[in-house]
Formats: sequence, structure tokens, C-alpha cells
Amino acid sequence: MSFRKASHAGTWYSGSVKELGRQLDGWLQVVNVTHRPARAIIAPHAGYSYCGACGAYAYKQVDPSVVKRIFVLGPSHNVWLPGCALSSTTKYCTPFYDLPIDSQVYSQLESTGQFERMSISVDEEEHSLEMHLPYIARVMEDYKDSFKIIPIMVGSLTVEREAAYGQLLAPYLADPNNLFVVSSDFCHWGQRFRYTYYDQQFGQIHQSIEALDKMGMDLIEDVNPSAFADYLKKYDNTICGRHPIAVLLQAAAVLASRGTQMSMKFLKYAQSDQCRNMGDSSVSYASASLVFN
Repeated sequence: MSFRKASHAGTWYSGSVKELGRQLDGWLQVVNVTHRPARAIIAPHAGYSYCGACGAYAYKQVDPSVVKRIFVLGPSHNVWLPGCALSSTTKYCTPFYDLPIDSQVYSQLESTGQFERMSISVDEEEHSLEMHLPYIARVMEDYKDSFKIIPIMVGSLTVEREAAYGQLLAPYLADPNNLFVVSSDFCHWGQRFRYTYYDQQFGQIHQSIEALDKMGMDLIEDVNPSAFADYLKKYDNTICGRHPIAVLLQAAAVLASRGTQMSMKFLKYAQSDQCRNMGDSSVSYASASLVFN
């Protein structure tokens, strides 16, 4: 068996089982169950010191007793992909325990001809998938022998390819035993990110950033992939998981068009810093839960 090591443990999050467990449990314990059971969640992937508390709002909505498969969709930060890629390994390691990959689902996806395989080095360099693994392991701990994961690295997709992957994944989203975890931070603002959009009518820069993010969050809550695409085209908001989010929206929209009732709700929004001048910078974080009624 091949495995993907926990390559960001000890840097982006604690590599100590005791310390990591204490952190995650602490964040989860102060969050209420308000939008459960989640069929899909959107949660951030920065270092836990920045966004760990925000992520708890999404993971608290997961009912581990019903989950058998967890699809993890994360953007590629380091390599350019025109489509989506699957791992070349059979399990992902976390400080808590290893998470096996569902080889049967992988075979189904690969048979479509729409997925390539990423190398282990590309896999281990990317943080957007890994940052969700400790949370998954902790939330699912009582059921650790009864679930598998399906990690998918999502590339720089066209709107048409987002729709195609949404169609492909819609049957999996329809299954109540499946959970989709979508990995995304929101606005990366500042000169170091080459993005300094500022609408002064909202007040301070950080208030403009929040207004911009929440405009996009409202469209995500509406499960409106075309409106979300138009918003990104107009404002070019630096939402790094825009493509994984769009794939989820496309899949959800397919099911909604067939009569499935659902509700997407954002539960927490945060910023790493409050920008007040053009020399500042920040990254925004948001957590959401999608529930089927």
C-alpha cells in the first residue's frame, strides 16, 4: 500500500496528537449544531491558527453516524491542471489515524476519462486537501473503521468543465451516505496578492472586503452557479477554491432541477486581519453547510 504522509503537520497545524486533539475539540465544543446533517460543507484551508476556529462551524454540522464516504475537493495551488486529479496513493495519513481512499469510487471516476492521477510529490506539496484531514479524522473518530475518503484536486476549470464535473458528481451528492468537503478560503486582499479592490461606500477596507465576500456567499447560498460565475467574472474576487465551490454548486443545481429540496447556509465568516490601508493584507475565511430537506 502507498500512502500520503501528513506533510504539513508541525507547520500548518500541530503534529502532536494530544495538542491537535485539544485544539480541534476546543473549537468544536463552542459551536452549536444549527444546520445538520450536512450533505456538503465549505470550510477554509489556511493554518489552523488562522482558520481552525472558523472551520469548526462547518464540521459541527456533520453527522458521522450516517457518513460512509467523504469526497474532499480542493484547489491546486502549485501546479496547473485543466481538469481534476486523483491521488496515486491508497491512504492519507493524519496524526490521529490513517484515512483509506475508496478505490471502488476512484475506479468509477477514472473510468469516465475525466480524471488524471497526480504524483505523490504534487499530492504532498498541496495543502488544500490535507488541512481538512485532521478535522475529518477527529469528527469521524467513533466511526473510523466504517468510512473512506475520495480526495479530488480540482484544477483551473472552465465554466463548461465545472458543469461537466457537477453532472458527473451529482449522483454521489444525492447519496445520503456521502459527505462532500469543499476546501476554500475567500478573499485574498493586498498588494502581495495583487488584489486591492476597494469600494469606499462600505467604509473601511475590511468592511469592503466583507461586503464583497458576502455578495459571493449569498449567491452560493442560492445554489446559483451561473450567477456565481458572473460575480467572479465581474469582481475577480480571489476565492482560491472558486472551482471546487462551482463544481459543488453545479452538482447541487442538477439535483435541484430534479426536485431535490436543499438549503445552503453560511455559518461563520472571519478575516485574518482587518485591513485599513492599502499596505495591509488579509485572507478571509467562511464555513457553510448544505442540507437536503
